[in-house]
Amino acid sequence: MISRIEKTFKVLKKRGKNAFIPYIMAGDPSLEGTKDVVLLFEECGADIVEIGVPFTDPLADGPTIQMASERALKAGITLKKVISFVKDLRQSTQIPLVLMTYYNPVFKYGEEKFVRDAKDAGVDGVIIPDLPPDEAKSLISSSRKISLNVIFLLAPTSTPDRIKKVAKASRGFIYYVSVTGITGSTLLLDGSMETLISETRKYTDKPIAVGFGVSTPDEASAISKVSDGVIVGSAIVKRLNEFPDGLKKYIISLREAIK
Repeated sequence: MISRIEKTFKVLKKRGKNAFIPYIMAGDPSLEGTKDVVLLFEECGADIVEIGVPFTDPLADGPTIQMASERALKAGITLKKVISFVKDLRQSTQIPLVLMTYYNPVFKYGEEKFVRDAKDAGVDGVIIPDLPPDEAKSLISSSRKISLNVIFLLAPTSTPDRIKKVAKASRGFIYYVSVTGITGSTLLLDGSMETLISETRKYTDKPIAVGFGVSTPDEASAISKVSDGVIVGSAIVKRLNEFPDGLKKYIISLREAIK
């Protein structure tokens, strides 16, 4: 069975377009507000939406998303509530949805139960930054049985062996982390990204989406020329909290920049 994520990339490829993948932290400031933002993303041309699950020790997240996570946790948001939120959201949209969480909440929830409940709610993919493919065999196995895409990450420091493992294990797309740092870091367009993406394409024809550090339309445009998708997180979360009235215009500017 092909997932909504895989269908989306196939359609975009036929059209010669790249995916725009905006990120939002679930429950910041409320789940009702998150629903409105997801629907705004879709209205503005997003192809896939990444939904963050708040966690107390988010190793890959920079200050902006950490603060969003803290606000969501204070509001009582849990992994279970996020899954229920997705189920409710599915009454309003069929856009592909990817959960970005960490392994501790999944472990506490129970791997098989998490996979089953997430899929039943309408989740299409999951990203777990602190779970490498070497340690994800059971999660991969249970997810593939029901076409829930598990998406793994590559970084500028990834070795050929790591690239092969991630390319083999990932479903939906491969997440390329553009910087050796945290979300919100300064994006470096020094050619290293193009080199690693080119190297990755030797081992797989799966779509490659780039995230971490993308904040301006010009950066999104540059990234779209070497990848299959552009992920924007911290910059969106920051604007949502500091300049909410300008969010729609900003989202549209990103969509228009991603060719």
